Amino acid sequence: MKGRFNSASYEEIKKGLTTDIYFLRTVKILKKEGVNPRVLAEFTMHRPPRNWPWVVFVGLDEVLELLEGIPITLYSVPEGTILPYKDSQGIKVPVMYIEGRYADFAIYETPILGIISQATGIATKAARIKKIAGDKIVLSFGIRRMHPAIAPMIDRASYIGGCDAVSSVLGAKLLGLKPTGTMPHALILALGSPERAWLAFDKHMPKDVPRIALVDTISDEKREALRAAELLGKRLYGVRLDTPSSRRGNMRDIVTEVRWELDLMGYKHVKIVVSGGLDEDSIAELRDVADAFGVGSSISNAPAVDFAMDIVEVEGKPIAKRGKLAGAKVVMRCKSCMRYLVYPKSNFEKTCPICGGELENMLEKYIENGKIIKEVEDPKDIRKRVLEQIKAISLDSYP
Repeated sequence: MKGRFNSASYEEIKKGLTTDIYFLRTVKILKKEGVNPRVLAEFTMHRPPRNWPWVVFVGLDEVLELLEGIPITLYSVPEGTILPYKDSQGIKVPVMYIEGRYADFAIYETPILGIISQATGIATKAARIKKIAGDKIVLSFGIRRMHPAIAPMIDRASYIGGCDAVSSVLGAKLLGLKPTGTMPHALILALGSPERAWLAFDKHMPKDVPRIALVDTISDEKREALRAAELLGKRLYGVRLDTPSSRRGNMRDIVTEVRWELDLMGYKHVKIVVSGGLDEDSIAELRDVADAFGVGSSISNAPAVDFAMDIVEVEGKPIAKRGKLAGAKVVMRCKSCMRYLVYPKSNFEKTCPICGGELENMLEKYIENGKIIKEVEDPKDIRKRVLEQIKAISLDSYP
């Protein structure tokens, strides 16, 4: 259709036009029957992709935007909460609840699930990579692998998950950050030589833009890195190695060689940035020899976390489909050992049965009868909390 991209507009999403058709049919049938029961619907996840032991919950900001004005009440764990899909007793951990008359919010199930499933997957992948990278810089470079309409969402989820910077202009603007990037191979090819490109970048870019030279376009990485350092001297912040896997060889050996030669020639200040097809395994292999990582598809194309919404109460009475646990629940987390415990709302503990620590209820009220009563935090504060949590947990287990 001329005049639009293949993406839904704000108004179309708010009107529920991105829902599955059977929800529209369900609402129509309920209205014809004169039935619109008050329900409690909970959101839980199936086993996370790739057997991830925990996820970083993200997407609440857009859920609030979607449901504002709808006569429902919403409870949720805060964005940036790290949690397993099952608690210490083997019970699935609810991340959100909606209370309201079912026909009033039924058409929003599809977009809500899409919002939290994809954002949580991206944030979780970013957190896993940041956990491995430690104090090394991680840059989110993956928006070119996904539809441009969701570039800001990708950057927000990546940043909250732990990335130190993002590359898209709009994504960075919405986060209150400056977009980060180096230079493409296209600049070097268009100007005819790496040397001319490095000098032109240094000449025309503002002083607050780090001088990072791409050093694998024409010849050997070591040779180009040393040449860039000779030309720019102390102004050179770093060099970027983006060699494709088809020509890479052993990347650790290449980085080690570049580092050795730079140090030997007096350029210890020059940092090494590695990009191109990086994931958890490759970053683990390179983290002690590289200074920063530009990560693309591994984060932006992260698998979605499979959330589901299920009714667990109708008109105040516990009821659920097969395989689900009926009734309202509380989600408790131990302040000491970080373990989760899910209890019936009518009967729950306040002391951790595992370590004796104090339990805190993780579900907070964000919407009451359609009005937002608790705003989502600043992404910088959410990211800070994520970084604190990943320090205390293992990559392979929870807690």
